[in-house]
Amino acid sequence: MPTINGAVVLVTGANGGLGSHFVYQALERGATKVYAAARTPKEWDDDRIVPLFIDVTDLGSIADAVDLASDVNVVINNAGAANGASVFGDLSAARALFETNFWGALAVTDAWAIALRSTGGTVLNVLSVLSWLGIGDAYSASKAALWQATNTQRLQLAPAGVHVAALHLGYADTPMTEGIDAPKLDPADVVRTAYDGLEAGDYEILADELSVQVKAGLAAPIEVLYPQLDRSVA
Repeated sequence: MPTINGAVVLVTGANGGLGSHFVYQALERGATKVYAAARTPKEWDDDRIVPLFIDVTDLGSIADAVDLASDVNVVINNAGAANGASVFGDLSAARALFETNFWGALAVTDAWAIALRSTGGTVLNVLSVLSWLGIGDAYSASKAALWQATNTQRLQLAPAGVHVAALHLGYADTPMTEGIDAPKLDPADVVRTAYDGLEAGDYEILADELSVQVKAGLAAPIEVLYPQLDRSVA
C-alpha cells in the first residue's frame, strides 16, 4: 500500500495553491524530503524542503532535475495551466495548454520511471472533474487526455509495483480560479483527501461530490451530462 511516511516526494507546480499544501502535508505525514519543483523555485522554511527548478515543458530541465533528485519515490504531477484556449480557431493556445497539462506530466513521470520501478513508487496525477466534462474547452481536452494516459501508465507500471492514481476535483480556491464565480473547495481539504486516497490504495480519488456525480453520469446517455443536447427539451 502506498505511504507518504518515510517517502521522498516530488511536487511539481509546488508554488501554487494546491502545490504548497502538497509540500507541507507530505511532511506532516512523515515524508523525509520533499522536492518543491517550480519554474521559479523559492526558498522554504524547512530544511526538508528542497527547491528544484523544473519547467515541465522543457525536457532539458526535467533531465537535470532527475540527476539532482534521483531518490524520489513519490511523484505528484500537480503543475498545470489554464489559458482560456479553444478547440476552434487559432489552436496555438490549445497546443501550449497541452504542453503543460498533458505532455509535461507525461515527461515527468517518464523521467522518474526507472526510479519508481526500482522502489515500487507512487504517482499522483492531478486532473479535474473537467476531465469528464467538455465545458472547459481545450482545458477539458488536455485533462481528458491525461486521464486516459493515466490509465495506460497504471497498467504499464503496475507489474513493477508502482501505484498510479488520479485526483479529480471541481474548482479549488487557488490563484488559477480567481476569476471564476462559483463555489470553491479549500485547497488544504483537497490535498488531505488526495493523500488519504493514496494511502488507502485508491486509483481514482474524487475530492468532492461534484466529481462523484459526474463520474457516475459517464455511464448514462450523453444528454444526462449535457442537457443542452436533449432534443426532447424545448
